[in-house]
Amino acid sequence: MSQNEQVRYYKPFVGPFDPCPPILVKSYSTPPQLFIPFQPPNWPQFSPHEALRYGTLWPALFSPYESKHTKKVEGEGEA
Repeated sequence: MSQNEQVRYYKPFVGPFDPCPPILVKSYSTPPQLFIPFQPPNWPQFSPHEALRYGTLWPALFSPYESKHTKKVEGEGEA
C-alpha cells in the first residue's frame, strides 16, 4: 500500500472506444474522521503550537495534504 494510507488508488475501466487518452490509475482521499464515529475520552493532544500548525488538536484527526501535481503515482519508478 502507499506511504500515506489515507490516499487510496483504483484502476477505472478503460473502454476500447474512449475518445480521450485513458487515466490508468485514479486516487481518492479517505480522511480519518470517516472512520472515527465519536471522540473517545483522554485522546492524546498536540501542544497548542503544534495544533495551530497541523490544523487539529488531535493527532488521530491529522490528514496531511499532498498536491496531486507534485506526488508520484503509485508504482511509478519501481523496478
